[in-house]
Amino acid sequence: MLTFLGFAMIATFLVLIMLKKMSPIAALVLIPALFCVFAGKGAHLGDYVIDGVGKLAPTAAMLMFAIVYFGLMIDVGLFDPIVRGILRFCKADPMRVVVGTAVLAAIVSLDGDGSTTFMITVSAMYPLYKRLGLSLVVMTGVAATANGVMNTLPWGGPTARAATALKLDAGDIFVPMIPALAVGLLFVFALAYVLGVKERRRVGSLVMPGREGEESADAVGTEVLVPAGARTGGGADASGARAVPPASGGVPGTDGAEADRPARTDQPTGSAPTGSAPTDVPPDTDGFQGLDPHRATLRPRLYWFNAGLTIALLTAMIMELLPIPVLFLLAAALALTVNFPHMPDQKARLAAHADNVLNVAGMVFAAAVFTGVLTGTGMVKDMADWLVGAIPEGMGPHMALVTGLLSLPLTYFMSNDGFYFGVLPVLAEAGAAHGVSPLEIARASLVGQALHMSSPLVPAVYVLVGMAKVEFGDHTRFTVKWAALTSLVVLAAGMLFGII
Repeated sequence: MLTFLGFAMIATFLVLIMLKKMSPIAALVLIPALFCVFAGKGAHLGDYVIDGVGKLAPTAAMLMFAIVYFGLMIDVGLFDPIVRGILRFCKADPMRVVVGTAVLAAIVSLDGDGSTTFMITVSAMYPLYKRLGLSLVVMTGVAATANGVMNTLPWGGPTARAATALKLDAGDIFVPMIPALAVGLLFVFALAYVLGVKERRRVGSLVMPGREGEESADAVGTEVLVPAGARTGGGADASGARAVPPASGGVPGTDGAEADRPARTDQPTGSAPTGSAPTDVPPDTDGFQGLDPHRATLRPRLYWFNAGLTIALLTAMIMELLPIPVLFLLAAALALTVNFPHMPDQKARLAAHADNVLNVAGMVFAAAVFTGVLTGTGMVKDMADWLVGAIPEGMGPHMALVTGLLSLPLTYFMSNDGFYFGVLPVLAEAGAAHGVSPLEIARASLVGQALHMSSPLVPAVYVLVGMAKVEFGDHTRFTVKWAALTSLVVLAAGMLFGII
């Protein structure tokens, strides 16, 4: 009975948010509460919720102060060099923009924190997607899938959990998986290329100012798009490039009259006020800029201090010198004090990031209701036992393959803690009975991470969709199929290389 209710609860949640019948926060709270009553355990709902909140409170604290810290680092210009390099590569080509999104997300994912990756990626790419009229769900889907592959880094979480659960060395699990993960990452880049080509066909090609085949902008972030007809004498050049006029009055980040440009629902035409104050990240503007190079919050003289502080923070996280929430709390307080010593400036920076903090914290605590009911009622345990028991006896020698396949739905519908500490030991024990090494089981368990990063139970995904102003249901509909395919590619590569 609990097994059926568990699957029904998850299915109901996904259907309602994908059809946009309920907001994610409301669905995360009301649906599990209703199913808790159906399970006959409504009297214990309070205990389940408090238990779930207690378990997720450190995650909420970590995300809150991580958003503040990395938001400050974006404000002061720490990531501008990386962003400029990616945007120079992107120019105004939709294909390059989508591929650049995947590359940027993969690079930033090296820090092992999904929320950081999504904040930096969206902050850099959102204005560009808006200016070119590209699909924002393509941005969120590509970023989440690239981050999911990179989430298998030993300091990212899943590998460490698998090593702890099976009492193995994290290096023995991860290092042999590198070729398969590299194939998965290459697949994400190839997917980004294909999606970028489709976006190019949908919105058309654009041209940059300057001579043919030459980028003339002095600095990325101040680039403007000019009509192709400015060089050819017509409304479009010989290649059929779509004409986009320059920014009004030459002011970066403001749009002039767009008479030559067809109106689209996601990109309203019209003029923006010139000379406006620098926008916060991500700016709610169609201006063609990544991170405003003239924003008042830049602190170039403190660049190396901020870089050193960030490196020290990441090092302390990897070495586990203090709990991660404490590290981010200390780092955020120090960064705020040094970069903005005046109280009004500090209040302004905190206010600038308050929306993201509140949205993410709200989602995390709402998700605590969902996970609390799933765990407290015993639904998760019964669901896992049913899935493991459904494995045919003849599949015993192929438990690594079974584990890899099960990791897709289980890590999507469960937290990493629930899967790696609750289900993985059972799968490893079943595999050991048929001579399958625990190392193979542990490696196979990592392949579902590309899909896991778009799970409604992953707090970082709400940072992604919130900053990108994308409905969670739209993101889910678009991303799940591509993320699942990426996970299957990693699994196939692992088996081909004899790793799994």
